[in-house]
Amino acid sequence: QGPVAIKNALNEDLCTRVEHPELLSVYPDTKYDPIPVLPYEDRALKADPTFKNLLAGDVTVTHLAPKIGTELSGIQLHELTDAQKDELALLIAHRGVVFFRDQDITIDQQLDLGRYYGPLHIHQNLGHPEGHPEVVVVENSLAKSAALLKNQQYVPANEWHSDVSNERQPPSYTSFKLLTNPSVGGDTLWASGYEAYERLTPPMKALLEGLTAIHSSKSQAERAVARGHTVRRPAVEFEHPIVRTNPATGRKALYVNAGFVTRIPQLSVAESDAILRFLYKHIAQGHEFQVRFRWTKNAVAIWDNRVTAHYATFDYLPGNRHAVRVTTHGEIPDLARESTP
Repeated sequence: QGPVAIKNALNEDLCTRVEHPELLSVYPDTKYDPIPVLPYEDRALKADPTFKNLLAGDVTVTHLAPKIGTELSGIQLHELTDAQKDELALLIAHRGVVFFRDQDITIDQQLDLGRYYGPLHIHQNLGHPEGHPEVVVVENSLAKSAALLKNQQYVPANEWHSDVSNERQPPSYTSFKLLTNPSVGGDTLWASGYEAYERLTPPMKALLEGLTAIHSSKSQAERAVARGHTVRRPAVEFEHPIVRTNPATGRKALYVNAGFVTRIPQLSVAESDAILRFLYKHIAQGHEFQVRFRWTKNAVAIWDNRVTAHYATFDYLPGNRHAVRVTTHGEIPDLARESTP
C-alpha cells in the first residue's frame, strides 16, 4: 500500500453539520426607531468582591493568560443565582473574558441572562433567528465559504473590534455560545484594553486621554445593502473617549477598534490616521495581553466589550460554524470615573 496523502484538515467530509437549524439567520424587513438613552446599572457594582458565591463548591478556576482570560468549570450558566451572576459580571470586568464549556443553556435562558445585565441590543442589519431579534447569529456554511474563497471577498469580522461600539451606549457584556464548530480552526482571540493602555508611555497616555474617536456603523450598513439585506435602523455614529474607565473596576482601558472607528476629530486627517494605525498595530501585536480560545461544542464565552477587543479567525474556510450572540447595552463611555468601587 502506498503512502497516504496528507490533505487539508478541512475536507468537506470532516465539516460538522448544523444541529440547530431553528437558530439560523433570517433577514426581515422590519424597521426600528433610533435607540433612545437607556437606563443601565452595572450588576458588577453589586457583587461581593471575594466571589464567595460564584467560586464556591467544586468550581475550578483556570487562568488562560496572565492579563486576560479565565475558564470556569463546574458551573452551568442557566443555574446561577443573582448573587453569582453579579460576581460573574465583576470577574468578567476584571479578567476581560470568561469561558465555560459543555453548557446546557438554551437560547431563551441566554436571553434571560443578558437581560439580567441590562437592556438587550438589537442589531441594525445582522441576521437573527426567527422570533428572536435580540440574538445575532454568527454562521458560516460550506456554500458561503466557497463564495468567499472564490470571490476573495472581504470578511468584516476578520479584524480586531469591540461589538457595535458605534452605539451611544455600546455594549458592556456579550455572551456567545458555539453550537456547531469546524473540525479544526475557528479560534477567537481577545486583547486586554487595560494592558493596551498600561503599556503606553506616559506622554502617549496624556495625549490620548484628551482625545475622542468617531465610531460609525455606516460602512457596515452599506455592506448590508450591497448584499441585499435591509438596514432595519438608521446607521449612527457617536463620539467616545479613546481612553475610557470601567465603572466596575475603576481601571482605564484603550477603547478604539478598526471595525467601527473612522477618525479622531480633534486631529487633522493625517494625524488621526497615523495615531489610529499605531493603536491598531499596538492592539494586534500585543501578544503579551492577548488570549486565544479554542472552541468546542456548547462552549460559551462572556466578555466585557468596554475593556477588550476580539478577533475571529477564518482559517477554517471552507467549513461550517454556527453560534448565537446576545449583547447588553452598557453606560455611555466615560473617562471621569477614577475611583475603584
